[in-house]
Amino acid sequence: QVHLVESGGGLVQAGGSLRLSCAASVRTFSTYAMGWFRQAPGKEREFVAAINRSAGDTYYADSAKGRFTISRDNVKNTVYLQMNSLKPEDTAVYYCAAPSQFRSAAITESVYRYWGQGTQVTVSS
Repeated sequence: QVHLVESGGGLVQAGGSLRLSCAASVRTFSTYAMGWFRQAPGKEREFVAAINRSAGDTYYADSAKGRFTISRDNVKNTVYLQMNSLKPEDTAVYYCAAPSQFRSAAITESVYRYWGQGTQVTVSS
């Protein structure tokens, strides 16, 4: 069982930055790929970014490329999402997620087995 807890959300003006963190309560964190998803009001949850176990490979939604950076610290059991140049359309609840152990990172929501409770990001214009 993997327990995930996100933090770092908040209210920021357009053009600003936030760094989200997701702490995992599992000893073998390095054996799990990790992903970030988001859900805006009235919309379906969508993929944002993912990172493989060794942090060698990262994947981004088109909306995140060039502005967001996913990273991980396998010593601290934490995955991060650095978000720069934020836009009002980035407003959403952001979730971190993990697939089953040893599975590769993916952009497909159904691959992910474990989910955090989410953290709200609000970008004002």
